Formats: sequence, structure tokens, C-alpha cells
Amino acid sequence: MNKKQKSLTISVLSGKGGVGKTNIALNLAYILHALNSPTLLIDCDLGLANLDILLGITPEKNLEYLLRPDTKVEEVLIPIEDGLGFLPAASGVPELVEWDNDLQTIIFKKLNLSLKKYHFLILDLGAGINSTVINLATISKLKIVVITPEPTSLTDGYALIKVLRTQHNIKDFFIIVNMAKDEKEGNSTFKRLKLACENFLGIKINLLGIIPEDNVLPMAVVNQTPLFKYKKDSLAVNHLQEIAIKLKKYRDILIPDLTLPFNLETLLKKNKSFQEKNETKK
Repeated sequence: MNKKQKSLTISVLSGKGGVGKTNIALNLAYILHALNSPTLLIDCDLGLANLDILLGITPEKNLEYLLRPDTKVEEVLIPIEDGLGFLPAASGVPELVEWDNDLQTIIFKKLNLSLKKYHFLILDLGAGINSTVINLATISKLKIVVITPEPTSLTDGYALIKVLRTQHNIKDFFIIVNMAKDEKEGNSTFKRLKLACENFLGIKINLLGIIPEDNVLPMAVVNQTPLFKYKKDSLAVNHLQEIAIKLKKYRDILIPDLTLPFNLETLLKKNKSFQEKNETKK
């Protein structure tokens, strides 16, 4: 592998739970790997981690262990397949539920060397706008916000974007409309969010893709198997593949400007400085 290759770090977010965010993160990781892109999937839903359940595995160690000086990344990182890794989270651990920049620095400093071999680093963040979600989103190069046609999903998705825009001056967001009845409903849902963001936040959001409702997905979840592995020709997988191809293209375009993970500590310091300035203003 070219030593200059760097990881494209992607945060998968949502304003509310139940929109299919975790399944999207999981299957995108599998599809990108199938497209010859080494990928690391990290469960960052530190309150209600469940990627391990969807994968049907019981990790012996998790992110919490990386806070211990004697624990190596190799002891925690689970190789699902060659070129596809998984880093599990811990549910309900107080130290991680509201982790700050210091904890991020400790964890990502340990991860730094391991991340060099991956083309993509996918962070499956928790739903909502707590400090952990916001902090992790700010250090990601690409922010993917998952919404559904439900009014509450639109409202909460907008609230999430608003916080990142007003508190961290983030302007670039990619949107996935999940569980749409058809393309028409998906486009209509996106347009409503797009208009709100343009009129009230002064930013233009980007539609990354529309994923239709797929009755095969619940069966894949019950079988604790990623949909991509359970039924590769399913409707949702076809649309996820289109999204994965776009992500590969984005990475190719962004390669000269990718700073993660190599300057991750610098980004964390900048984020901490930004937060301190905001608190001073208040």
C-alpha cells in the first residue's frame, strides 16, 4: 500500500434513534470492504452499543480497555475479515458515555498506527446531540446524517445539524434518507430538510442517497447477519452499494486534503480550544 494513503473518517449520525443508522454504518463497512477498500468500523454509541449484537459476536474487550495503559489495540480490535476490522464499544460505562477530548486523545493516540492501513474509518455514533456525539463528529472529515420521512426524524436531524453549524461552524453535511417508500418520498423528505438548512442556517446540504424500505432487513437483524451478507441482491443493499461507490470517489478526491488520523491530536486540540472560546463568550 502507498505510504501516503490516508483514512477517510466518516461519522454516521442521526438526530433520533430508530432511523436505521447502525445498520447503514455496518453494511457500508461491508460493502466498502467488498469494493477492495480496507475499512475499520468503530461502535461509538457509547450509551447503547449494539453493533456486536448485529454481528452476532460477544467481544471480550472494548473501547473502555483502551483507556488502560497496558492494553494494546490488537487486544481489542476484532478482525472480521482480512481488511475489515471492528472496534466494539461498551454500554453504560460512565467514563465513556460523556467522553471528553482527553479520553479521545488517549484512545485515538493508541489507534493512530493501526489506522494507517485502512482506507475508511466509519464511526457509528449515538443518536442525538450529546457532547460525545458532537465531539466525535467534529473530528470526522465526512458527516453523514441519517433521516427518515417521519416528521420527528426531520426535526431532530435538523436540530443536530444546527448544533454542529452554530457551535462548531460545520457546513458540510451528507444526507441519507432511509426507509423511504419510493424515490419520490425520499426526494421530498430531503428537500424539506434542505430548505430549512438553507433558510435558517445558510448552508447547502448534500443528498448522498435514498434507501427504500426493505422487508428483508428485519430477518437479517434476527439472524444477526449484516444485510449485505444475508441477501446481497436485496433492494436496500443495491442502494447502499451506490452510496459506497460515491464514498470511494469522495475519498479519491479528498486524498490530498485528508488529515486523519495522522494529525488527529492537533484536530482534538483545535476542537478543545474552540469549545473553551465559546464557553468564555458565554
